[in-house]
Amino acid sequence: MAQRIPATIVTGFLGAGKTTLIRHLMQNADGRRIALIVNEFGDVGVDRNLLTDCGDDACEGEDIIELANGCICCTVADDFIPTMQALLARDPAPDHIVIETSGLALPQPLVRAFNWPEVRARVTVDGVVTVLDARAVADGRFAADEDALRAQREADESLDHDSPLHELFEDQLACADLVVLNKADLLNEEELLAVEALVIREKRSAATTIRATSGRLPPQVLIGLGAEAESNMDDRLSHHEQEGHEDHDHDDFESFVLKMPPVEDAQALCEKLGEIAAKTTVLRVKGFLTVENKRMRLAVQGVGPRIDSYFDRPLRDEERMKGHLVIIGLKGLDRERIASELGGTV
Repeated sequence: MAQRIPATIVTGFLGAGKTTLIRHLMQNADGRRIALIVNEFGDVGVDRNLLTDCGDDACEGEDIIELANGCICCTVADDFIPTMQALLARDPAPDHIVIETSGLALPQPLVRAFNWPEVRARVTVDGVVTVLDARAVADGRFAADEDALRAQREADESLDHDSPLHELFEDQLACADLVVLNKADLLNEEELLAVEALVIREKRSAATTIRATSGRLPPQVLIGLGAEAESNMDDRLSHHEQEGHEDHDHDDFESFVLKMPPVEDAQALCEKLGEIAAKTTVLRVKGFLTVENKRMRLAVQGVGPRIDSYFDRPLRDEERMKGHLVIIGLKGLDRERIASELGGTV
C-alpha cells in the first residue's frame, strides 16, 4: 500500500484559481513526474491550454489529459476510470497525479471512485485541496440568504434546498483536507479574518486552511498530505448525501461558447463583460481573444463582474482571426443578447 501513487484532487468553484495554483505547482515540481487530468464544464477547454502554455518543461502536453463537456463527478465510470487505467499503464508511471475538477463538480463521487479495485490497488488520494476565491466569499457570493430562503419556502413548499451556489460551497468544503483562501491580496485583514471564520464554520473539522495569492504555494504544502481520503468517506458527505440522496446534477447551470472576431479595444470589451455579468446571472467567463494590431494572445478571466485580461503568449498563425469565450451561468442565460452585446456569435 505504501507504494501506491499519490493523487491530489483540486476542487473549488468557478474562477477560484485552481488552474493558476496547479500551474505554479507544476512549474515547481522539483523533478517529479506529475500527470494532470483537467475537467471542464463545457465543450471548449481553456484550462488545459493555459497549462500547456506555461513555458516550462514540466507542462508537457502528453502529461495533461483533458476531460471536457461534462462534470467528472457525473461521468466517473465513462471518463475517469478509463483515463486512470491509461495513466497507470504508462511506463514509467507518474510519480504523482493531480486532478482538477470542474468548478461545478462535487469532489465526493470522484474520491469514492478511488475505491474501485483496479484503481485502489495502485493509487490513493493523498489529499483534497479546495480552492476558494476569498474576494467572492467576502462579497457574499456563496452565502445563502436565510431570511429570503425562508420567505420563499413559505410561499412555495416545494423549495426545500439552499441556493445552488451555497450547496456547492458547502459540498466542496465538506470534502477538503486543505482549504486555500486564494486571492488573499484582494482583501484587507479584517475581511480575511471574516472569511476564515465563515470557512471554519462550513469546512470539515479535520481540514486546515491557508492563505494564498495567485495560487503561489510551495509544493510541500499541497502534496504529501497522506490523507488516504477514499478510506474515510463517511466524514466527507455532500449536502444531498447527508439528507439520504445520492443524485447530483447541474440543472441549475449552463454554459455556451461565444465565437469572437478580433476586437478593437480590449479594455472596452472587458468592461462590457463586467457590465453583462453584473446585470445577468453570468458566473464565469474565460477564453482567448485576438486584438487588432497586436501579435499576442489575450487571455480573459472573469468571476462575476470582476474581469481580468492579460497577454500570455505570441499568437500562432491559425489563431490570428479566431477568438472564443466560454460563458457559464445560472440556467436561463439570454445567449443571443449576450452575443449581440459583445459582437460575437453563438
